[in-house]
Amino acid sequence: MPIIVNLDVMMAKRKISLGDLAERVDITPANLSILKTGKAKAVRFSTLEAICRELDCQPGDILEFRNEE
Repeated sequence: MPIIVNLDVMMAKRKISLGDLAERVDITPANLSILKTGKAKAVRFSTLEAICRELDCQPGDILEFRNEE
C-alpha cells in the first residue's frame, strides 16, 4: 500500500506509549495499534486531529505517500 503510517516514529520522538496516546485521543489501544501498524483502511479526520494535537505534529508527519512504480 503506498500510504505509509509513521505513527510509531512520532510516538517514539514524543516518548509516549500506545496506551497513553490511546487514552488521550479516546480510542481503544487495539484500534490505535491497527492504525500504527498500517493495517487500517481509513482514519477519521477527528481521530487524526486528536493524534496531531497530542503529538504536536502535522498530519504529514504521520502519513506519507510512496509511489510504488
